[in-house]
Amino acid sequence: MTLSTPLETLTVPDKRLRKALIAGGFLTVGDVLTHYPFRYEDRTAFDGWPDGITEAGPALCLQGVITDVQLKRAGPGRPFVVVTLAPPGREDSKGLEGLQAFAAPLTLRWFNMPFIAKSFAADQDIIVYGKPKPAKRGGLVIDHPEFEILNDTPTEEATIHLQRIAPIYGAREGVPQKSLRRAVWQLLEQLEDESIPDLLPEPSAQGEFAGQSRAQALRSIHFPPTLPDKDRARRYLALEEFFLLQLKVLRRRQQWDALAGASHCGPGKLLTHWLEALPFPLTGAQQRSIAEIREDLARVRPMNRLLQGDVGSGKTFVAMAAMLLAVESGCQAALMAPTQILAEQHYLNFRRWLDPLGLRIGLRTASRKEDGFDPLFSGGLNRPQILIGTHALLHGDSELPDLGLAVIDEQHKFGVEQRARLVRQGTAPHVLVMTATPIPRTLTMTVYGDLDVSLIDELPAGRRPIVTAVREQPDLTQVASFLKQQFEAGRQAYLVYPLIDESDALDLKAATKEHATWEKKLAPHPVGLLHGRLKPDEKEEVMRRFRANEFAALVSTSVIEVGVDVPNASVMIIFEAERFGLAQLHQLRGRIGRGPHKSFCILATNGKNPEGLQRLQTLAATSDGFAVAEADLLLRGPGDLLGSAQSGIGHLVLGDLVRDTALVRLARRLAAQAIATGDSVPTTEPSDPESPGKRGSKAGFCPA
Repeated sequence: MTLSTPLETLTVPDKRLRKALIAGGFLTVGDVLTHYPFRYEDRTAFDGWPDGITEAGPALCLQGVITDVQLKRAGPGRPFVVVTLAPPGREDSKGLEGLQAFAAPLTLRWFNMPFIAKSFAADQDIIVYGKPKPAKRGGLVIDHPEFEILNDTPTEEATIHLQRIAPIYGAREGVPQKSLRRAVWQLLEQLEDESIPDLLPEPSAQGEFAGQSRAQALRSIHFPPTLPDKDRARRYLALEEFFLLQLKVLRRRQQWDALAGASHCGPGKLLTHWLEALPFPLTGAQQRSIAEIREDLARVRPMNRLLQGDVGSGKTFVAMAAMLLAVESGCQAALMAPTQILAEQHYLNFRRWLDPLGLRIGLRTASRKEDGFDPLFSGGLNRPQILIGTHALLHGDSELPDLGLAVIDEQHKFGVEQRARLVRQGTAPHVLVMTATPIPRTLTMTVYGDLDVSLIDELPAGRRPIVTAVREQPDLTQVASFLKQQFEAGRQAYLVYPLIDESDALDLKAATKEHATWEKKLAPHPVGLLHGRLKPDEKEEVMRRFRANEFAALVSTSVIEVGVDVPNASVMIIFEAERFGLAQLHQLRGRIGRGPHKSFCILATNGKNPEGLQRLQTLAATSDGFAVAEADLLLRGPGDLLGSAQSGIGHLVLGDLVRDTALVRLARRLAAQAIATGDSVPTTEPSDPESPGKRGSKAGFCPA
């Protein structure tokens, strides 16, 4: 037996359990053994029976005896199950009256789950896990606890579930907790250590991991002799995950460096002329980033660089400079944006700043293609030198044979294959990916370790700070009065909501309904509406009118999160703000404060969620995007912050990029040593869409 052995070929677990496991998605031995526990119960010493609790406390693991089971109703269609427990050894105490003699009454409740009553019977031994709280009529209650019935446990397997530190697994449909624990136990009993090869190279088996192996770690994480043993096993297996991720990142860089490209850097006359014509100087950080990019473009090895900067730091001007250097060398440059609104805005900005240089700048989006405007494939010398577009750049009757520089804006909003299709245009083009999401150092090292990084860490002169405040249940009449004052001073405002339409499942305000409300409250000032379900030409018309100040206010969803630039908009009110992530709120806030006027960002909340309120206060206290990103990483994790499907971090099960920074660094060193020495280490899966194929084969390749 090995980790890859199919379950259906085994004799253990028993046939019925094997069938349930397969139906639950476990196909191999490895699938079962890498379904790690999410917590543990120390069943060598259960928590003491609760008594005298006056408020909800921490979760407890208790062993007891069922004395009563009842199915009750709080009203029509509102059934609930009540189970009464006695401490172990008090089986003779029937009902609440006998129980009160020695301990506070303890009941378990399940609402709208009448079927669960069939799971219980009087005199059953049971283990429960949950948070006890005072009941309204006295005693203590635990709502919807986790539980295991012990009476149906065969004697020969009792030691799997009792008198040990027992693993608790995430539920899989059709596989009860005890059955899953039994299956893991039996598979580990049958599996020889030699059939579980180590993934980590030898240097890792030292320090805290001295003598550790993958086989030992798998056994200890499921059935640890002590709690420190399970912590050590988790860290070892987390190091494996980081190691494999770092191998993938470093191999990707190695393969990219081996590509045969071409220098695409002109002498710089266009760049110098453009810089001299700008009415303001670039910041030192912008100039430094341009110099780094210029050096890359001059090399034969294709550039693979991340340009990272906070909202409003001037990444677009750095991208313009890079594209000027590229087109002066005789090639095409393309910029791909995630939304039509942002692509249209980039196009207008590029035309505004670059038209005086006489460059041919084209736009390609889905709506422009429908309109019959197709500058991309007009052929001959009229082909645009700079292309701005959305994913529509990936489609058409021809490719971009002269593409020398691909700029990908807000790159994590694109799928792997979308980025790969753009990069496959031309002959090994230089690649610059940009993000306005500040990325903590740990994530940059882990997720973007194959890229060189340019950091714009200062804002242009003249950017005024945004006044940010949290308001609980603000009075809309007062809000309307404040907005009208701003309108009369010539300013504009965004009113942002989390939903497009009202939802029966979510008690949240929605943009479409609130738009009608604000039209009345803000009359005679006109109010626009923008959301993701509008057609592309409708979105652009709304944004055109807002830019032209035909709308005083714009009611919107988060569709304005990225790149929208209206300098006259100085007020943003985000309703149900606790429903947004911190990084997203910071991005939204960055849509204002772009002009010379004092700007205000109001985070409106119902105040009912203390944790949500604390997050909003964190945002109000700082305008530093990196501080916001660090806080968001702690609260939501890297998958939500960056998009796990884009970054590869979705494969991390045990590794935690916040608490395991030291392991990330160790994994980086081990992966670099393994590649440098040519050690036999796990290879990237052939089906991995990020694995580069031969350049001429059109195989999927994602350099970013």
